[in-house]
Amino acid sequence: MRASRLLSLLLLLQTRGRMTATEIADELEVSVRTVYRDVEALSAAGVPVYADRGPLGGYRLLDGYRTRLNGLTVEEASSLFLAGLPGPAAELGLADFAAAAELKLLAALPPEPRSYAARMRERFHLDVPGWYRGAEETPFLMEVAEAAWEERVLRLRYRRWGPTEVERLLHPYGLVLKGGSWYLAAACSGTVRTYRVSRIIEAEVLSERFERPQDFDLAAFWREFAAEFASRMYTAEAVVRLAPGAEDLFRFTVGQDVVDKALAGGLPEPGGWTRLTLPIESVTHARWLFLRMGALVEVLEPAELRALMAEAVADLSRLYGTAPEDDSGAAAHGP
Repeated sequence: MRASRLLSLLLLLQTRGRMTATEIADELEVSVRTVYRDVEALSAAGVPVYADRGPLGGYRLLDGYRTRLNGLTVEEASSLFLAGLPGPAAELGLADFAAAAELKLLAALPPEPRSYAARMRERFHLDVPGWYRGAEETPFLMEVAEAAWEERVLRLRYRRWGPTEVERLLHPYGLVLKGGSWYLAAACSGTVRTYRVSRIIEAEVLSERFERPQDFDLAAFWREFAAEFASRMYTAEAVVRLAPGAEDLFRFTVGQDVVDKALAGGLPEPGGWTRLTLPIESVTHARWLFLRMGALVEVLEPAELRALMAEAVADLSRLYGTAPEDDSGAAAHGP
């Protein structure tokens, strides 16, 4: 246990540079006193760990010191071959580098982890885009990635929802791949916003540089954005009756998380039906979703949504209530 922790401490200092005892303790989930003891143990073992005092101080390794130990277990090494995501790597222009890194990692592993990792790659494949949709066209992804990597200002022309086009000067902080779509997190006029890369019409990486905030955490920003987006997306509620046995279809149609939460608070009704209250984006969007369920869902509230459903059903009845017309305009009749 301690040997593993000492190796983790050594690799932390090797990859991150100077770190305070508190930062190390938080990373390793131990006390600061334990960090002090572990640093002394590394020093006693001949590892050149130095302590810099002062407000900007901390522990660091002697400049140029590297350990060739990687400390990878069989499972850890194997997991790296699932994290490669060859599609996104190719989109970023890193396919050759990713393949070379994978080859070097295989060569560096002992026989057992190497064979285990090879089997992992042979038996598992990650396909990022969802069903019934291909990967989005992102002709300017390379420019966006370059600007984010080199901390250069990005000028772009962007198509917002609808026909509106805007021009922006951005400080790109990072890229996120979500459900097969790339999103850019970038500061515009001091506010960090998100931009769907497939909606970029033109992009130019300028020579002007910007300073990326050291405390900006891309993963934390995305989590907060996703949570806020979900809260803004659902603006109303609907009360419906769901037919018995239609739960899986309803999950597929409306969304698993939304339906599961609604089912947890659902009320049983006669005939095996269930009364549910669930969030909706709008009455027009909900009408489109619920119509896909046919007679397996009955909308009870709000009244506006129920009226829209009734109107759609009446239109369908008029459309399908008569025989189709032939090319001459007369109704076609069978023998």
